[in-house]
Amino acid sequence: MTSESRDNPIVNSRFTAPGWLRNRHAQTMYPSLPWAWPSRPALRRETLELPDGDVTAVDWLIEADPLPDAAPLLVILHGLEGSADSSYARMLMEAAFERGWRACVLHFRDCGDYRNRLPRRYHAGETNDLRHFLNELQGQRDASGNPGPLLAVGYSLGGNVLLKYLGESKSETPLAAATAVSVPLDLHVCAEALDTGFSRYYQSYLLKRMKSSVTRKFDRHTAAFDWDRAMNSRTFAEFDDSVTAPLHGFDGKQDYYDRCSSMHFLHSIERSTLIINALDDPFMSPEVIPGAERLSQDITLEISEHGGHVGFIDGGTPWKPTFYLPGRILEFLEPFAAMPGL
Repeated sequence: MTSESRDNPIVNSRFTAPGWLRNRHAQTMYPSLPWAWPSRPALRRETLELPDGDVTAVDWLIEADPLPDAAPLLVILHGLEGSADSSYARMLMEAAFERGWRACVLHFRDCGDYRNRLPRRYHAGETNDLRHFLNELQGQRDASGNPGPLLAVGYSLGGNVLLKYLGESKSETPLAAATAVSVPLDLHVCAEALDTGFSRYYQSYLLKRMKSSVTRKFDRHTAAFDWDRAMNSRTFAEFDDSVTAPLHGFDGKQDYYDRCSSMHFLHSIERSTLIINALDDPFMSPEVIPGAERLSQDITLEISEHGGHVGFIDGGTPWKPTFYLPGRILEFLEPFAAMPGL
């Protein structure tokens, strides 16, 4: 059961946007500005061998290396085309270390400036890599004889992966608790929202990055999909239909979105989980917010009127903003950090 009140699984957020940054697009874009969170903690990279012969990267916070095995370990999942260098990941790793926790970022395949071996990349429903990594961690920590709890946080696409994994795993997960932020719970709704109004800017920016990543792996002669259709895609739906789906064994975008939207897995989650979403998130619409009947008894769904997409700047100044998410995430996870490893 969640450590927070269960009178109502859907709660209003305490987050309040400052007067100088209430616009949802400003909230979304501001954290990526170089002065918003300039700190860059030193990271140690490890290679993670995957069961299918592929490989990905895990970045560990070096400053936390001397901590004992009994220290909580926080696993962070990044968003679409993100990495350990994303500002939300950097600030959360530092905040976790201040509490005496270890932290790492599990990169999805072909992310974090690390090339994987196989033709495939990553997608919003790939949970096997996370499952493998967590089981590896649990085995290592059990061998130590004094393991601390495993905790996880997923942002955006990473949040969708995390929630889907939790719903699939039910009680068969080494995680003690989890948090997911700005989650595209319904991929159909989010694809439509990103093709509307100013949100097309994010779609265009991310599509450009995704196409660039694809061109590092393939050309028109080696691609396992329709190259021209992929390179001419102008929406996420078109790209997912022409690239993501065939590359990862789905029968088109409809099948991909149907099978991978984490909305369908929420009722099966059996670990205390906090989901934080904003009603003004430009990557989705309020339609994506589920009713209480779709949530398991272990979920708290926190809804904020403002916050944008993985923004949630709550004060400070334009040159030195403060952020709501690190404190709120760790506040929720703190009671489970004191528990022994599962």
